[in-house]
Amino acid sequence: MRCDLHVHTIHSGMCGVPGLSRICLESYNEPRALYEILKRRGMDLVTVTDHDSIDAAEELRKHPDFFLSEEVTVTLPSGTEMHAGVYGIDEHDHIELQRRRTDTESLLAYALENRLFVTVNHAYSSLTGHRTEEDFAVFARDFHGMEVTNGHMLACANALAADFARRHGKPVTAGSDAHSTHGAGRTFTEIAGVHNAAEFVTALRRGQGVPHGESGSCWKLTQAISSIGWSLVRSNRQAAVLSPLFAFVPLFAVVNYFREQAFAWYWGQKNNGTVEPEGGSIPFRVAA
Repeated sequence: MRCDLHVHTIHSGMCGVPGLSRICLESYNEPRALYEILKRRGMDLVTVTDHDSIDAAEELRKHPDFFLSEEVTVTLPSGTEMHAGVYGIDEHDHIELQRRRTDTESLLAYALENRLFVTVNHAYSSLTGHRTEEDFAVFARDFHGMEVTNGHMLACANALAADFARRHGKPVTAGSDAHSTHGAGRTFTEIAGVHNAAEFVTALRRGQGVPHGESGSCWKLTQAISSIGWSLVRSNRQAAVLSPLFAFVPLFAVVNYFREQAFAWYWGQKNNGTVEPEGGSIPFRVAA
């Protein structure tokens, strides 16, 4: 069975980019439309991982192939933030996860007690801000799994995450991280021999997930930002004054590409990463 384990809808809240946080959503994907796209692209199961929200479930819970998940914004002991995927939850779990998300130890204790599977998402990306060596120690020691193929992260960042998971014996996941419909269902996790969502999540926890699909690129990021921008304009005509800024989206994507590659290189060095850089421009160290 196949499932894209990282997708977003209109319920992921407001955009985190300074200057847009009051007028632009993180995603303009409508839950029902996203569900239909994921099914057309071959997903046997559907879940949604909105930021700190399970509101999309209201429209999707009627489907027997849907299961509830979320992406929790967790404050680590160092004070930094990270995104954790939590799969196969219910409404009570959501309340408890949100209550505990600034206390990593408490959140993971609750997850362990209730057999919830918690992953580190896009570990080698600067998306959630700066990182510390202590953070990676916590990832290795306390978190259950690792997202190793994210459809919007660079291939080098995904490869470093896969190497980290291998070295620390972590189950792996893959998902598109689709904030628009372009990439939805094109990066996914596959598990053989399961028949429903409950069996799928149990198998994930046991390390049976196999990642498939695309990593990110400048072009994919340009597509996603442009799509979100035009969705903003369609939903809020006053935002049309921002449309000339869309010409700078490719430039932003290129700048982000080099920033993300530098972030991955730095933490790959710190964590003894074993992957080749994209384009050969940054010399990742090879582990002994």
